[in-house]
Amino acid sequence: MNFPQIIPCTLLQFLFLGLCTCLDTISITQPIRDGDALVSNGETFALGFFTPGKPNYQYVGIWCHKIPQKTIVWVANRDNPINNTSGFVSIDTRGNLVVVFDNNDQTVPVWSTNASALHTNDYSVAQLLDSGNLVLFQNESKKLIWQSFDYPTNTMLPNMKLGLDRRTGLNRILTSWKSEDDPRTGNYTYMIDPNGYPQLMLYKGQVPWWPAGHWNGIRWSSSVVPNLFKHSFVTNDIEISCMWSGYNTSILSIVVVSESGFIEWLVSSEQGSGWKRIMRFAPTDPCDQYGHCGTFGLCDPTSVTEFECTCLPGFEHKSPSKWYLRDASHGCVRKPRSLICSKGEEFVKLANVKVPDTSNVVVISSLSLEACENECLRNCNCTAYASANISEGGSGCITWHGNLIDTKKFADGGQDFYIRVNIERDKLGQRKLFLDANITSEVFPKEEKLEESSTHPHLPFFDIRNLITATDNFSATKMLGEGGFGSVYKGELVNGQEIAVKRLSKHSGQGMQEFKNEVRVIAKLQHRNLVKLVGCCIHKEEKMLIYEYLPNKSLDYFIFDASMNPKISDFGMAKMFGEDQIQAKTNRVAGTYGYMSPEYAMKGLYSTKSDVFSFGVLLLEIVSGRKNTRCVNGSHFLNLIGHVWNLWKEGRELDIVDPTLCQPFSTNEVSRCIHVGLLCVQEAATDRPTMSAVTFMLAKETSLPLPNTPAFIFQHKSSEADSLKSRSRRAVSLNSVTITTLEAR
Repeated sequence: MNFPQIIPCTLLQFLFLGLCTCLDTISITQPIRDGDALVSNGETFALGFFTPGKPNYQYVGIWCHKIPQKTIVWVANRDNPINNTSGFVSIDTRGNLVVVFDNNDQTVPVWSTNASALHTNDYSVAQLLDSGNLVLFQNESKKLIWQSFDYPTNTMLPNMKLGLDRRTGLNRILTSWKSEDDPRTGNYTYMIDPNGYPQLMLYKGQVPWWPAGHWNGIRWSSSVVPNLFKHSFVTNDIEISCMWSGYNTSILSIVVVSESGFIEWLVSSEQGSGWKRIMRFAPTDPCDQYGHCGTFGLCDPTSVTEFECTCLPGFEHKSPSKWYLRDASHGCVRKPRSLICSKGEEFVKLANVKVPDTSNVVVISSLSLEACENECLRNCNCTAYASANISEGGSGCITWHGNLIDTKKFADGGQDFYIRVNIERDKLGQRKLFLDANITSEVFPKEEKLEESSTHPHLPFFDIRNLITATDNFSATKMLGEGGFGSVYKGELVNGQEIAVKRLSKHSGQGMQEFKNEVRVIAKLQHRNLVKLVGCCIHKEEKMLIYEYLPNKSLDYFIFDASMNPKISDFGMAKMFGEDQIQAKTNRVAGTYGYMSPEYAMKGLYSTKSDVFSFGVLLLEIVSGRKNTRCVNGSHFLNLIGHVWNLWKEGRELDIVDPTLCQPFSTNEVSRCIHVGLLCVQEAATDRPTMSAVTFMLAKETSLPLPNTPAFIFQHKSSEADSLKSRSRRAVSLNSVTITTLEAR
């Protein structure tokens, strides 16, 4: 910038300093210095120096004068602060408004309007208006030279324009602060994209972040909120601009682009003591982010399925493996044999949507909606159409050519959108499109259909071919282990992600209900100690679950991640309890041998005390390093519980401790763990402690009650051992009731 020399009128400057606080103008003889303020005629706004963060940094700005909390709405030298208190604002010899400071008897300029070059004796005057607009004009002719409304910072005031002046090229945009106390140019920009059919867009850096959409005659298309202010939008050969104003001019209102990327609408409180936020716009869910579902994708934040992205009618996933991992950035492509400009073309109506990005559309304001359809059919490159203005029954025509991006579904509101499809494709035996008045949905093939109702979550499906490739056709060298319901294989997807594929055995006994349980529970639960379910696959009679791969042990036993954090999987028998529900009953008994409580194994009854029993078994297994279902050498008992109980009665419970346990260890702590474990596996559910009591007993040095006889104390005489081992698996309880309905896991 060229900063001409300031008139050396130092004496006059000091003579007029005392008048600044009661005037609303700055002239060549009437500057303002640090500590003074220029106040608008109605005392609505003020201009002066302020220090938002670093104490030595001075800025010139405009703030709301009537609000006690100094709210800055415009900054002159936002990227060039003054680092001392010698700054002042004045008019230079060319008639420009400038901000300068004194440095070793030299005047150093830091900001200028750079808009005036006076050739007459007329001089310039700057005035702060009650609208918050700082204007620079020639004193005699009153010709406007410059105004702050043309150069907004992070705040839009009523009757301020946002947008492009086609004649001068001036583009009025809002840019956030760097931080709450740093007015420098930030990372978020709110502006009108003038291409195609102009639309408001919030950018993060240079990337579209949140689209307000195009003006549809009623509101910005991304919003379904009723207008609380008067809006106007103009697009012609002179300008593309939008402007708003309040219905009650006595209440001050502002729009701010925050440093966090929010568009906030604030109004002053009735008492004028502060601000009240009435609206906030920004990405609040994935569908708010621009292009979240990629090209030809549809984002539905109200979807009952877990993934909010689907493909528009007539399209399919471009990269199924990415899509099934909840990455829709690659978008969708038109289905095979579904090319447009052929027989059987129709338009599918999607209601209540935010139409796609309008930066590459053709707008014909004179066409009706019916004529718009014909116009689109005549052009083979036309992929969709909609009304340009939805007010008063609709008018005008927008046609899309090429990619469709950033289409969003609303529960209510939005507008109708018509996409071009080839209905003839249905006659080729492909999947059909089922249409209704609200949305078009696509039914999965039979082998991919998991849900029977909307109550079951819809996880990403993996194609069987991708899993075959990932696991080398389920090679034995890739097997991690075997569980009661099948085998687990290690695999690697095309993107390099390692997975564990749980391939359920056809003869395992786990039906579709258990499969749904496992999918439903893990999909709903998020915890650092839960194995992450990546997706699932149903191919004919095959059912597979795809988990994150954990390097330490397989999915059939104790599982640890790379940092040796324990993980939990296998939720086929899990059931979600209500808040006040303490007991339930299953239709059939199924579970893992050795961990089922007696009331569940014999009667199908389960409760929170069933989990306590299972925890007790696990506690005894950890201390002993042995599984409950395996016989202990030299013992007459068929399981671990009976062996520990026998040692407990003899006072030799420490004999069960795993010999690999690091020495030395606290015998008191180990004895307490065994004691608590026996309390958990008592036969009567009412005798078992609650999990909160278990936690307390393990953590505190408190006296413990004596345990009663545990459940499932199976024993045999040594002479019978061999015959029992060779016999087919059959368990007999203490009361000699044979358990024959168990389905092992």
